[in-house]
Amino acid sequence: MILKLISLYAYSIDDRNDLYQEVLLNAWKSIHSFQGKSKFSTWLYQVALNTILTFNRKNKKPINYSDTMEDLIVPVAPQSEKREDIQRLHQAIRQLNETDRVIITLNLEGYENPEIADILGITPNYIGVKLFRIKNQLQTLLKQI
Repeated sequence: MILKLISLYAYSIDDRNDLYQEVLLNAWKSIHSFQGKSKFSTWLYQVALNTILTFNRKNKKPINYSDTMEDLIVPVAPQSEKREDIQRLHQAIRQLNETDRVIITLNLEGYENPEIADILGITPNYIGVKLFRIKNQLQTLLKQI
């Protein structure tokens, strides 16, 4: 889960490795803040997301969309057609703004609207509206790629 999220925000192998270590360190430091009001995975996702967004703000680098999927640590089916589809989807997701990227990533991870809303601190209805718009935007982007 953490590696997939990092792969959408960090564009070099060094940044992904640094970010992964930073997420684990921050989770370890703040484990006492987990109160059990939500699932552990929801809490961990929130820690990871906050770490990633802070890291990206501090290390503002130009985005290189030419990274290949082989550089990402994401399990992919061996069929070349599926690999190309996943690569195109990742490329399209990377073109979304930060908030939209988070929402669609959480949705693709299987989180329901209330859980996504809890992580981001917004209403479940707003998540539903945003997901509809994001999916439409992704369809447009995928036609261009």
